Amino acid sequence: MNSEIKIIDQKLLDSLVGQAKESPRLRMNYNFHPRLEDPINRLLNAMEPGTIFPIHRHSNPDKDEYFLVLRGRLRCFIYNDEGETILIKDIAPADGVFGMEIPSPFWHSFEVLESGTVVYEIKEGPYAPLSSENITSFGNEI
Repeated sequence: MNSEIKIIDQKLLDSLVGQAKESPRLRMNYNFHPRLEDPINRLLNAMEPGTIFPIHRHSNPDKDEYFLVLRGRLRCFIYNDEGETILIKDIAPADGVFGMEIPSPFWHSFEVLESGTVVYEIKEGPYAPLSSENITSFGNEI
């Protein structure tokens, strides 16, 4: 068991946003889980407009995705298996919309709408990179 108390404060978010702005990917993670093999992965993800999130799904039925936007604005796109957009939802605390739970079979992607956007994300572990059969474009460009 990890016995360290971890605080999410302005200083941490500002530091992470600064790193995301300097990163070629325009995003930066801060993991709270000590090992990628942990059964639950918890992390902050600071993201800047222009970062690329491919349309993807988590094929393992235990890999639902949960996230809360701590600051900024994010647009979430949900697709069916035929590539049709079934939901577009802006997630922004300023608008009273704080997060989303995406069940594993749904194809999804994100667009960052505001500089300094930070989300707190929770997924079942262990971490595994997305496989090619779980990434698509459906001919759509975000």
